[in-house]
Parts: sequence; C-alpha cells; structure tokens
Amino acid sequence: MNGSVVVLGGGSEIGSALARLLVVGGAREVVLAARDTGALAERERELRAAGATRVTCVDFDADDLAAHPSVLSRIVAEHGPVATAVVAFGVLGDQSRAERDVDHALAVVHTDYVAQVSVLSHLANLLRAQGSGDVVAFSSVAGVRVRRANYVYGSAKAGLDGFASGLSDALVGSGVRLLVVRPGFVVGRMTEGMAPAPLSSTPEQVARAAARALAAGKRDVWVPGALRPLFFGLRLLPRWLWRRMPR
Repeated sequence: MNGSVVVLGGGSEIGSALARLLVVGGAREVVLAARDTGALAERERELRAAGATRVTCVDFDADDLAAHPSVLSRIVAEHGPVATAVVAFGVLGDQSRAERDVDHALAVVHTDYVAQVSVLSHLANLLRAQGSGDVVAFSSVAGVRVRRANYVYGSAKAGLDGFASGLSDALVGSGVRLLVVRPGFVVGRMTEGMAPAPLSSTPEQVARAAARALAAGKRDVWVPGALRPLFFGLRLLPRWLWRRMPR
C-alpha cells in the first residue's frame, strides 16, 4: 500500500483497529491525530507490533474547525501521499441531558455532524489534488431512521450519512473514494454500561468489515450486513409504533 494511513480520532477503538488491519495489509506509515496525543502510546505500540515502521501522533481537536485546514495540510505535506484517511472521531452524548440542555445538544451535533462536514470537505479537496486515496466515514444505523430514544445523536448521524453519501458520489471519477460505514450498536468504550442491542458488533468486527469493503472497492457497508434488509423493513413501520422503539 503506497502512502500513509491517517486516523482522525486516533484514540478511537474502531479507527485504530482499522489502522492495524491496513498495516497488516501493507501500510507502513500511520498518523494518529487526536486531542490527547499523550493517551496514544498503547495504540502506537500496537501499530508497530503489527508492522508499521513509522507512527506519528499529531494534535487535532475535531471541534476546532478553524484549525482543520492547517492540520490536514500539514499532515499531507509531511506524511503524504495519503492512501487512506479514517475519520473516526465522534461522541454519543446524553439524550436526556440534551433534551434539557440545549448547549449539550448543540455540542453533540457540532462534533458528529458539523466537524465531520468540515474534515470530509477538506480531505476531499486535498485528495482530489493528490489524484488518489480512500476516505472512510462512520455513519450509523441510528441515522437511517431517527428514533425518539436517541434523536439528537441520530439526527447528527442522519445528516452525516446524507452528506457523506453525496460526497462519495461527487468523488466518482476523481481517483478518490469515500466509503460510508453504517454499523449498528457497537459494544465498546463509547457504549460502556449500556445493554447491547440486537445485531451488535465489536470495534474489531466493524474494522474488519470496513477493511473488506475497502479491498473490494465498495462505497458503503452495513455492519453486520443483516441490518441493511432489516432497516429497509423498519422504514415502513408506522410512526406511532416507531416512536416506541427502544434505543
């Protein structure tokens, strides 16, 4: 694999698991961009053990939109060409709090939608200029049909899914590919303490599905795959029944 792997949200369990798989597949240079680079030592060790010859940690605050162009341009200049950019940051937020605290609701939407739009747009422009590269964006089935139980997070994911899907289509013919990953409930650090939903996955399972989709040249993947036909049917449920659906 020619070029570096860049993980925006370097502390993400899914993002780092995908980076490890890409290293096993031949990538040798990885850039981990995160707000707390001091917490990435274990991720760096895992990547080196998998075969990475160079792992660099870069300060990156997803919510600081004004800094996105300079951070991404510097990464490309110092570590490019970029083979795969993994956009793995995000927050779940607290639905109950968001219903009372407007600022919290706005913070969730800012991180999970606005910041994603910014990063994906800058990455698309940089990789268009490069003429090649893959971008991975993580949507969620929570955005396929937004539920009352987590509508703040779900609405942000719905917006992200629409934006990423449209951008993926816009990139056709440019040499750049954007893969949209739609996992269901992921049992990991973000959902710790929550009861797993049916058809749950682990971060490693999501990462493996994303890696297979990249290798196959796909532009979207559901994890697990059974969620695609399931949500086709769930879209048809009457609204009075849908609003009673649990998280």
